Amino acid sequence: IEIYSLHVDCKVASRFAHTVITSKIVNRANESREATFEVELPKTAFITNFSMSIDGKVYPGIIKEKASAQKEYDTAVSRGQSAGLVKITGRKLEQFHVSVSIAAASKVIFELTYEELLERQLGKFELLIKVRPKQLVKHFQIDVHIFEPQGIRFLETDSTFMTNELTKALTKVQNETKAHILFKPTVDQQKINPELDETLLNGDFVVRYDVKRGATAGDIQIVNGYFVHYFAPREMPVFPKNVIFVIDRSGSMAGRKIEQTRDALLKILQDLRPEDHFSFITFNSKVAEWKSSLLQASTENVASAAGFVQTLSASGGTDINRALLAAVGVLDKAERLPGRSVSMIILLTDGQPTSGESNVEVIQENIQEAVNGKYALFCLGFGFDVSYKFLEKMALSNGGIARRIYENADAALQLQGFYQEVATPILMKIEMQYPENAIEGLTKNNFKLFFEGSEIVVSGKIINELDLLPVEIKAQSHASDLTLKEEANVKEKEQVFQNQIYIFGNFIERLWAYLTIQQLLEKSISAQEEDQKTLEAQALELSLRYSFVTPLTSMVVTKPADQQQTELANKPTEAG
Repeated sequence: IEIYSLHVDCKVASRFAHTVITSKIVNRANESREATFEVELPKTAFITNFSMSIDGKVYPGIIKEKASAQKEYDTAVSRGQSAGLVKITGRKLEQFHVSVSIAAASKVIFELTYEELLERQLGKFELLIKVRPKQLVKHFQIDVHIFEPQGIRFLETDSTFMTNELTKALTKVQNETKAHILFKPTVDQQKINPELDETLLNGDFVVRYDVKRGATAGDIQIVNGYFVHYFAPREMPVFPKNVIFVIDRSGSMAGRKIEQTRDALLKILQDLRPEDHFSFITFNSKVAEWKSSLLQASTENVASAAGFVQTLSASGGTDINRALLAAVGVLDKAERLPGRSVSMIILLTDGQPTSGESNVEVIQENIQEAVNGKYALFCLGFGFDVSYKFLEKMALSNGGIARRIYENADAALQLQGFYQEVATPILMKIEMQYPENAIEGLTKNNFKLFFEGSEIVVSGKIINELDLLPVEIKAQSHASDLTLKEEANVKEKEQVFQNQIYIFGNFIERLWAYLTIQQLLEKSISAQEEDQKTLEAQALELSLRYSFVTPLTSMVVTKPADQQQTELANKPTEAG
């Protein structure tokens, strides 16, 4: 079985990435063989299309409602015969895997398409392409086209497998608003050494970039009546933070996990600003407050905290409920905190609640009632013994987010990286306002906090014939209350994309659908049961209309008559 051509074609138009992977395979044996197509794609992406064509006959993947697809599949196949086609393979990736048996001398072409909105983190967008052909490929090519009307501020490529020889196969062409990256190594350049037929191409190929930002009220783009508004202010004063670290020191944290936690906390302490206030609560079946109140992050206090962190050891049970209530208590009774400041609780745990209150629903209610919208709660789940669903619901119900920390060598870096994302709040209570009678289907437009290095994205559909789209942003900064205004000239904005031949049609409409689905799914996590059904029904309707494989849909992959007929591709989620 020879992969004679592998082409990754990626077009990014204003942060929305559309990637097509095409693999052409021939069976050089004189009997039938199994041809496999295995691709890793970002977890944040939705698959939108898949097909295989065997000697010219096309077998398309069809996207259906998950429940009905599963029913059909169960009738067709005795249960348990085949695992799904998609599974999570790591912190950022999931793997799509399909095999088909092809006759001697036959050819098969696999084609997979997926789309995602690139999210700005720590000041850059990242496009991740996983490269692992497992053999030398005669025609191998990665093609990335980027078009950013705001202008490209910087652009870099990075890869885990580059050699001096392979660098010669990489070309970058860039002007003000466009970039083209081409990576096209010959068979000789792909080899680990000239004698062996083994490939060097195994790892990540990453493109990172950021855009220029001129206008204060962000940047608006419009295509075919849909708009997207990007807002990422910079050079603003940072809010002082009041942060409580709630650290699990139960028995299961013993050994490497608690060591990595200590390493990360020591670095995080160094990153605190002098005007920040902080404290620690550690817990197993008992809850221990390091200090009874928040301390200012002075050199002395940070040094004393570092001494405390170095003594952290792990044993015993897990009382998440009391630990979080204690953290809320410390914030509630805090005095002499800076007038305008942001209060947050960062929970790190690696297990289920086993001591004290162990009913997760009761814990969620207790915490939501205690926090009462005053503070943001971030939940970090270490490893795979946590109930991620529980942590995610708790964080989303209290203005924060949840993250899984993977038990790898870089766990301490993952923890630090997360802290850096929330370390610099520069705006709070952000309201993005648009003319009510002219817009429908508006995505989320109220945000509790904005952190430096990220970006707010709002999208919607313009329903009236507007010449100008006025926007108004209201927010609180550390210094003052802000009102920013901007007017977008609809005709001019529509023009920007008209002459870009390689941009895929109505991409802002697809971006709007992608964002809406992501937000509906996120909202349903912390919603009451009744609302949950409504939100999921809306997300399902959009997933089917725009053909996205989301947690509510499945792609049915059919095969030639002589083989197991159908397989399902489902979207895995972090909560399992």
